[in-house]
Amino acid sequence: MKIFAYAYSDPLLESFVDPASWGWEVDEIYHDLGKRGELQQLITDCKSEAVVYLLIRRLEELGDSVAEVSDRLSTLEAMGVVTIAIEQPYPSASTNPRAELVKLLQEIQRQQRSRRICQGHARSRLEAAPPPGKAPYGYRRSKSKYTIDRSTSPVVKDFFENFLLYGSLRGAVRYLAKKYGKKISVTTGRRWLTNPVYRGNTAYHNGEIISDTHTAIISPEEAAQIDRILRRNSRLPARTASAPRSLAGLVVCGECQSSMTITRVTRRHQQQEYLYLRPLHCPHRSKCGAIAYQAVLEQTIAKVCSDLPLAVAGMNFPQLDAIKNSLGDAIARQQDVLTQLPALVETGVLDDETAQLRVYKLRTEISTLQAQLATLPPVNLRSVAQAVSIPQFWLDLSETERRFYFREFIRQIDIVRQNQEWTLQIIFIF
Repeated sequence: MKIFAYAYSDPLLESFVDPASWGWEVDEIYHDLGKRGELQQLITDCKSEAVVYLLIRRLEELGDSVAEVSDRLSTLEAMGVVTIAIEQPYPSASTNPRAELVKLLQEIQRQQRSRRICQGHARSRLEAAPPPGKAPYGYRRSKSKYTIDRSTSPVVKDFFENFLLYGSLRGAVRYLAKKYGKKISVTTGRRWLTNPVYRGNTAYHNGEIISDTHTAIISPEEAAQIDRILRRNSRLPARTASAPRSLAGLVVCGECQSSMTITRVTRRHQQQEYLYLRPLHCPHRSKCGAIAYQAVLEQTIAKVCSDLPLAVAGMNFPQLDAIKNSLGDAIARQQDVLTQLPALVETGVLDDETAQLRVYKLRTEISTLQAQLATLPPVNLRSVAQAVSIPQFWLDLSETERRFYFREFIRQIDIVRQNQEWTLQIIFIF
């Protein structure tokens, strides 16, 4: 008396089954990948072996149609083999076994129809074809890839350029509505900024991404900069990313650890306004006093000019370069393997289906490595630090432009109070 186990896996949809997943002490495991040669061997062995039980996950694994499943079940039952579907109820002795069997066959038919749909989607992925659904705004859908929509892609491009220039998502959304009359929500704008399609990549519902499948609207460098801005803005309090003042969301009172908000004060019958930074939620009975905004701004510029080059000089650039070189080498190796696959198909070492699977896996691995490379700081950070360490550079900028550059380098500005005096301590992002 023996117990056999059989599993069928479609290479387009599944990986190899773990032998320990059966939960029984199995004498022999048969596993088919794509074709059912092992199933035929199983039936042959059942004729010569005293097999009592056959474990399978689901009955539809025995064939590609209900007729095939029924025929193989009948063959196994004729040999006295009891088939147990461990992930699916199987009719045995009951009050109405025929009704149970009809219901089970309907379930098998539904599962096989669903599998065929999934197989079609998987074949499209192997060919790097777009997933089902409407093309993102700015693109049209062709038979095998996305193509640029010349009437709407300039709108998307302008949206990205505005965000890259000012670093404000809400500002870019308002800009679209004002210039083009294109009204989108902030949520839609955020989806545009992170959508792989605008970067020339195709993303699928299984979370995998294939790079360079069609013409991109933004370059890899612009995409990396967008990701850095989004990560930077996520650390700021809500709505301060689009605030008009450059210090908004950055200043914290060192005495009470409260974020400081910018208040505007005017005098009656006078157009001149005065700006102050005051703690938003000071817990002290004697509240921490407000500080003139312009004085904090001037000291911030002076501290950045003096401290930023020292902070950049303390970074471990050799280690950063080693990480970048390692990722670059890994990408180059994967691309080299890609170029070798056509020759292996021609010589018969690989068949077309296996080669397609390998190409798909390599391209998704390359996309993952490229994403890791894009998250690293730019190589020219030291030269940029030298350029922005000139006071005149900051004084020539508008408040909006100054806001962008402050957030590129500064994580937080602490105001350290000493009696009636105060000083600044700047915490950089690196």
